[in-house]
Amino acid sequence: MVGSFLGGFQGVLGQVAEEVGRTPGRGRVADYIPALAACDPRSFGMAVAELDGSVYGVGEWEVPFSTQSVTKVFTLALDLAREGDELWEHVGREPSGNPFNSLVQLEYEGGIPRNPFVNAGALVVTDRLQTRTGDASGTLLEFLRAESGNPELDFDTEIAASEASHGDRNAALAHFMASYGNIDNPVPLLLEQYFRQCSLKASCADLARATAFLARHGVRADGSRLLTKSRAKQINAVMLTCGTYDAAGEFAHRVGLPGKSGVGGGIIAVVPGRCSVCVWSPGLDEKGNSVAGVAALDRFTTLTGLSVF
Repeated sequence: MVGSFLGGFQGVLGQVAEEVGRTPGRGRVADYIPALAACDPRSFGMAVAELDGSVYGVGEWEVPFSTQSVTKVFTLALDLAREGDELWEHVGREPSGNPFNSLVQLEYEGGIPRNPFVNAGALVVTDRLQTRTGDASGTLLEFLRAESGNPELDFDTEIAASEASHGDRNAALAHFMASYGNIDNPVPLLLEQYFRQCSLKASCADLARATAFLARHGVRADGSRLLTKSRAKQINAVMLTCGTYDAAGEFAHRVGLPGKSGVGGGIIAVVPGRCSVCVWSPGLDEKGNSVAGVAALDRFTTLTGLSVF
């Protein structure tokens, strides 16, 4: 597949940006998080990172944005690398079919979240990483700085505070799971770590580079192995089936890649053995996924033929 599409990645990205720019409807920003409400829904950036670290970009691909739930992929990888399959005793691997902050399934499934990417599941993963490291968000930041090659990456205290002030649902999820013995740390500490994690700001270039370890089947940028091939496969599989809230089937149908979205408008995607991709546009659909981002990834896989199918 290498070199089989005209103009390489840079040419494809230019064509994708041009086509997406003509799209009239771009969705609505996540105004329920006050610090995100001021974003321009028509902003757009996209980057592709190859396995050797080469990066191609278009639009606002070097502009930092609020990563939000995109970081759940990295905390999952960091915890899975430490505790292995024991993690799956505390969080499932199935699509939820419910909104990402739903409490419904937790009650009849004994406090075990359906997957690591709904908020309840991400709280469990952050909790377990906190137990193993003593600083889950700090471990995440160190990893992302190393993999992206950007030592300036950091959390946004304004966004973290904004989420904390509107975090009653997440607090309810955490307390409910704690009542089932599925949370180890004090809930206030867990929430502090979780909101800080979600407030990380990074660009498409940063995230494309940082996600490339999954395209390299678990191998980090420095050549060391974070995950076995089998565990990298597990994460890619859960991204494909659960990574875009309760629209994962539609995403798989249109894009055909493992992906993870966030309500800041970012989406990361993986072409195993080939490259990683990040796209950002803050306007969201009713499921919480970037309208232009999904459209751009749809065109990217169509134009390049790069897909897991």
